[in-house]
Amino acid sequence: MGNDHFSVAPFSFRGILGGCGTVQEQVVEFPRKQDFFQDHIGSFSAENGKVTQSYKSQIQLQQQDETKFDIKVLEEFNIDPALQMTLPFEEIAGQKNQQVTSSEPINNKQVPQSSSLAYLEILSNYASGFKKLRVQDRTKSNNNSEAQVGRQEFSAEEIIRVAGARYVQFSSLWYDDYCMPLHPYTSGLEVLSEEEKKDIELAQFLLAAAERVSCQQYERASRMLLHCLFNSSPGANSIQRTIFHFAQALKERIEKETGNTTLMGCAKNAENELLQKMDTSIALTCHQKIPCYQVLQFTGVQAIVEHIAYDTKIHVIDLDIKYGIQWTCLMQALAGRNERKVELLKITSIETAGQPTVEETAKRLKSFAKSLNLPFACKQVYVADMTEITEKQLGIEDDETVAVYSHSVLSNMVSRPACLESLMSVIRKIKPTIMIVLEEDANINSSSFAIRFIESLFLYSVFFDRVETCLKDEISARMAMEAILSERIRNIVAAEGGERTVRYVGIEVWRRFFARYRMVEIGFSEPSLYQARLVAREFAGGKFCTLDANGKCLTVGWKGTPVHSVSAWRFV
Repeated sequence: MGNDHFSVAPFSFRGILGGCGTVQEQVVEFPRKQDFFQDHIGSFSAENGKVTQSYKSQIQLQQQDETKFDIKVLEEFNIDPALQMTLPFEEIAGQKNQQVTSSEPINNKQVPQSSSLAYLEILSNYASGFKKLRVQDRTKSNNNSEAQVGRQEFSAEEIIRVAGARYVQFSSLWYDDYCMPLHPYTSGLEVLSEEEKKDIELAQFLLAAAERVSCQQYERASRMLLHCLFNSSPGANSIQRTIFHFAQALKERIEKETGNTTLMGCAKNAENELLQKMDTSIALTCHQKIPCYQVLQFTGVQAIVEHIAYDTKIHVIDLDIKYGIQWTCLMQALAGRNERKVELLKITSIETAGQPTVEETAKRLKSFAKSLNLPFACKQVYVADMTEITEKQLGIEDDETVAVYSHSVLSNMVSRPACLESLMSVIRKIKPTIMIVLEEDANINSSSFAIRFIESLFLYSVFFDRVETCLKDEISARMAMEAILSERIRNIVAAEGGERTVRYVGIEVWRRFFARYRMVEIGFSEPSLYQARLVAREFAGGKFCTLDANGKCLTVGWKGTPVHSVSAWRFV
């Protein structure tokens, strides 16, 4: 594939989080309870929420290793022969060779390698102590009866972080699978409400169950999961809903591993089916209520507007148009031009067969363009698979300025590297003026179950918290969104190999991948970033939507935790 002028070596994700050598199957020693979460959450001090100095030194060493490996990461792509058609950019795996120390018998089959990858990027996102737990503010609040009335609750992500830190700190006090540490909540944690304390205890049970699953101690894990499922539900608060869905996914993983179920794998298209069946009104409600979506879309569309300011024939390639809400902003901007009037705006969407919403979207966009008196054409390119897309199908004219828009499309192909390579080859051939990429900013592409579980637990606790905040009065929309989140969790936790299609990677990884196609990041203007912040403020929950710069990329988060990224690119 590709072009003679740039590297066509298969891309490797190896080295992004560490590790450089062929991953081998072997019997390994699983970490103790202390090690299991110590490696992934960090070494915490409950007194001040700071990471220990020794841990900081380990992080620095890891960063040095990553820097040394930058060249190799673009040259190697070692794939497990058993998964050559489905395995994505190489997964990250641990390197510690250990032996099983558990007293519980395990299967005779070889045990997957431990997830003791020290110095993970998780630390930079989630291991900043407890964000000091807002202890000072809460202590003041406890001393002020009026402030106590408006007390701010912990977010779901903070509850998970506290639970993880306490699990590490008091693991030696777990003398029975059914007993929590008897150590009281001290060191500032007395400011927690009774419900928050219960949620933290429940989250610790989930973390303990995950550890035992990783050690193939399925009977013990099952008992803990029963406790989690009994004390949580899809109708409870956001942390309990998160725990409920992760516990269900762990239960399915156990059933697969022990052969106690007829279900032989996660349904590959379950999430897509839910998206396709989602009522248009529900989709619009989610878009109108959740600020992060509009901030991402506005920033991307505004960048397109700025890069086609002097062009009159514009052709947008949307890799997954869905409901097309983002293009109404583009239409309004183009219709408002006083000079260099638009001769034609054409939008081509790439779709797989059997998506009825696409036709409805085209009709709505045509109607909206007509109301603005904007020359407009909409075209759908239907393919059975993304590998079938060709430059000819896109129908690009010589006098058109092309922009490509990709919203959560590329990550869906991480598990299918040939498909992703094919798509990027076609995009490079059409040489767009700008390419906008919106993705989840997370690292859930590890072959290590432990790493993947902890990363996804933090990420989806944020998603559930956001849904609860933004859709608390929209029951149907909340249930539809959480059904999709549940399917993703199920895929991440219960599936392995080619079945595991939810494989988010961070912006740093995409930067390395795009470099192979001679793509350079062009960033966003200050006015567009300012406007993006104004967009967030228009929402009732907009104060929780956080915007930060990561190089030339914009990361959009929730309550301080980055969860999405939007970046702009051009080919050279």
